[in-house]
Amino acid sequence: MSTSRPAALPTTPPRAEKRDFSYAHHGVTIADPYAWLRDPGYPEVTDKQVLAHLEAENAWFEARMAPHKELVETLFTEMKARIKEDDSTVPQKDGDWLYWSEFEQGAEYRKYYRKPVGGGEAQLILDENALAEGHDYFRLGSFSVSKNGKLLAYSVDTNGSERFTARIKDLETGEHLPDEIPGTLSGLVWVMDDRALVYGLADDHWRVHDATLHVLGTAPAEDVELYRETEDEGFRVGAGLSAQEDWLVIATGDNETSEVRLVPANDPTSAPILVRRREKGVEYDVDLRTDGGKTTLWVHTNDEHVNFRLATASLDDPGTWATLIEGSDDFYLDGFELYRDFYVTEGRIKGLDQIQLRSYADPNLVKPIAFAEASFTAGLTDNPEYHQEKLRLSYQSMVTPDSVYDYHVESGELELLKQQEIPSGYDPSLYVTERLEIAARDGTMIPVSVVMRKDRAAGPGPLHLYAYGAYGYAVPPGFSTTRLSLVDRGFAYAIAHIRGGDDLGRNWYLQGKLNERVNTFTDFVDVAKGLAAKGYTEPGRISISGGSAGGELMGVVANTDPGLWGAVVAHVPFVDVLATMLDAELPLTPGEWPEWGNPILSKQAFAYILSYSPYDQVVAQDYPPMLVTAGLNDPRVTYWEPAKWVAKLRELKTDGNELLLKTNMGAGHGGKSGRFESIRETAEEVAFVLWQLEVGRAE
Repeated sequence: MSTSRPAALPTTPPRAEKRDFSYAHHGVTIADPYAWLRDPGYPEVTDKQVLAHLEAENAWFEARMAPHKELVETLFTEMKARIKEDDSTVPQKDGDWLYWSEFEQGAEYRKYYRKPVGGGEAQLILDENALAEGHDYFRLGSFSVSKNGKLLAYSVDTNGSERFTARIKDLETGEHLPDEIPGTLSGLVWVMDDRALVYGLADDHWRVHDATLHVLGTAPAEDVELYRETEDEGFRVGAGLSAQEDWLVIATGDNETSEVRLVPANDPTSAPILVRRREKGVEYDVDLRTDGGKTTLWVHTNDEHVNFRLATASLDDPGTWATLIEGSDDFYLDGFELYRDFYVTEGRIKGLDQIQLRSYADPNLVKPIAFAEASFTAGLTDNPEYHQEKLRLSYQSMVTPDSVYDYHVESGELELLKQQEIPSGYDPSLYVTERLEIAARDGTMIPVSVVMRKDRAAGPGPLHLYAYGAYGYAVPPGFSTTRLSLVDRGFAYAIAHIRGGDDLGRNWYLQGKLNERVNTFTDFVDVAKGLAAKGYTEPGRISISGGSAGGELMGVVANTDPGLWGAVVAHVPFVDVLATMLDAELPLTPGEWPEWGNPILSKQAFAYILSYSPYDQVVAQDYPPMLVTAGLNDPRVTYWEPAKWVAKLRELKTDGNELLLKTNMGAGHGGKSGRFESIRETAEEVAFVLWQLEVGRAE
């Protein structure tokens, strides 16, 4: 029996050593005394001093959270109790089979099943739990069954580095084929009558610049490159099949420009058809439909209107686009899907999701799918067949749990197939959701979605505010079981639909990027102040959170308005913006220049990014309590960004508030991978917020 004792918890926070280092651009010299926290051997992190510092920060996190372990366990238990442990998805037909996945009681990961449409025994086709065994981290990447239903191609990542190994399983024998492709970062697309796969590899910088063909039974060294991006290092390549699965669509692009090529799926090495040459700022995506022997190209593009139009073209002249649906200031057209007897457009009006069925014969005949609530999120999901008489939809709101519907195309009936079950109980009548508009300092009205209990105490109370605000990603006003742990303790929970997302259309996104990036930050602050002015809360009783680019937002507003916040949670925060955008060798940097600007080439971009970059703008002042997370293997926001930021905050801040850094030493951008391990991290976050805002138990 071992007699060793655990190491004593530290009593003082770690202080990173300052080492002289600086860099200069455009005549400006930037001191960076914590640059040594970047291991020069990255992505391998072996520097003993770096690892020792991260472990010391983790030990400090454990020490400060130790008195609150009971609260963490309470939160974890109640969050776990809201999850139906033995849960399954709704089966969906694809060819001769019905496919679904299940969680078993106590399992961290899913099992994937199928059974014949005509009846028969369920067949286990993939068990994530078995694949994850022996690994601290597991993530399933691509999952693609061949058209004939005989083979499954899938890929896995077992350390969070986002380099996936692709395997192929024979579903008739249960055995794996010898084919194995390491280093993928893409989908796996079946072509050549299920005799080959198309994939893309992550290069040394985690950039996918290729679409490559692997013929089953051959060595990966013999694989054929169908396309390689050579013109723009910031572009990424992806491939997929058309709606009728007869064309392989190879797309390349960045956050603002795209270019597409087409090849027959049964002859992918034939000469590709270039749809239209790339033009900076023009985005487009395509699909194809063959009817009566005629193939028509469908194009979704922003070339004439910022909110996109839908056009068609012939394969003989694929770059000449005839408008089918005009771009609109009111309707933001963000996608379309083709089916045999109709097509569907998806988008948003005033920030709310729209699903519209349309006729091939009469483009003016529009059949919208209506939903009853004033604020919600809805969209198509899992409709694998070209001939669909029923459309599978997902729907939820801030008070309505995740719901799966079939929409019967002929009758217009919405059939509820499943609604998320909450075993510990949930009564939606106890809660109310609101959609507000709050004026930003420039007069722009910012939408805000709020949920709270109807019996919340009158007067200003605690409020949690969340936002993202980048890349045109709209945060949906959806449902969350973990959020209830705050709401049931008297919090109002608000989502600020700030500029930088595309919640109100493409212009909403453009107004929060590049030289208008600061709008994102000021919108968030103004929403917080506006919610206080409306009586929902008051300064100092507002907790806030955001991750990645949303973590950048946390860093900026902690610098600019520290007195507003009672607690700040920044997950894998992108806070060393200037240094990262100056380093073209980092995985994402070249592709990010259209979003943030290129400070290497532009003195103006350099100065503008420097003006808000959270790490560079840390000053000697009081800061709010802060919890920061990182992933050692994160290729998106590298671990040293939050580590450097926390080190500088420890050096300069003038308050005695909590500052905690937790680095997942075996995970990446998304934190821990199992469903319960992930919940435990959420419980720690909520416990930190409740501790700092001094809020007690749930009702």
